[in-house]
Amino acid sequence: MAEEARDCIAPSEVAHGFSEKVMPIKASYRKSKMFVLAIAAGAFIAFGAQVSLTVSSGVAGTLGWGVSKLIGAMVFTAGLMMVVLTGAELFTGNVMMMFSVLEKRISWLRLLRSWSIVYVGNFVGSILLALLVFGAALYQNNGFDVGVNTLTNAHMKVNLTFVEAFSRGILCNWLVCLAVWMATSSKRVIGKIFAIFFPIMTFVASGYEHSVANMFFIPSGLFMKHVPQVVAASNLGSGLESLTWGHFFLHNLLPVTLGNIVGALIFVVLLFWIAYLKDDHNN
Repeated sequence: MAEEARDCIAPSEVAHGFSEKVMPIKASYRKSKMFVLAIAAGAFIAFGAQVSLTVSSGVAGTLGWGVSKLIGAMVFTAGLMMVVLTGAELFTGNVMMMFSVLEKRISWLRLLRSWSIVYVGNFVGSILLALLVFGAALYQNNGFDVGVNTLTNAHMKVNLTFVEAFSRGILCNWLVCLAVWMATSSKRVIGKIFAIFFPIMTFVASGYEHSVANMFFIPSGLFMKHVPQVVAASNLGSGLESLTWGHFFLHNLLPVTLGNIVGALIFVVLLFWIAYLKDDHNN
């Protein structure tokens, strides 16, 4: 009776669940299922990114930069909520498959198979939503403020140094994986929602970098370069020369993805493997 009344699962149980059940099952999905669920996850994160851009447009000048970041961060959390509650496949969360690799329940080949399929699927879903949003001309909202916000955000991201992007990627996925961990520990939907809300709000408001979110943010900014009204209102001028597909892949997506992997591996997988699983091998 007491067990049934518990609202959450103990941390050690979460660790064992990830390594013994959750991640091995995910790694065994057929390719088509994995890819479709990855497309869905990419789109869900993109929905969160789009609403974040929308509600934060034009706010900084009235309420201040910090409040603008906070408002955008709060609504962005909807993306991961949709991912977790629908069982979609998100690359950044799937880095935690390393729990099962360390426990020798998943091979390195299966790990790389899953990561590659899910990463590409996330990209497809993100680009799909970016194209639909562009086709819907939502950049025109509030006198093209949404378009300007989209363009300046993308411009900022591709102009980060490698170290900046890499470090922000580490910080981001440390929090994203904690959100997934905490949501998994809850037995109730409302508990999962709150477990996701606070870590994700923290990472977005702080300005950390998420590889899958950037698969939407930066291509959306690239599309804005083809809207004269947005370019003119942005006052970026020749600065837009750095906003290219090449800069997107090499100056942002590459270091951010590497940072996301390192953040999850060191600060979630390795940390909790040592705390909750390593001792099992000494018994």
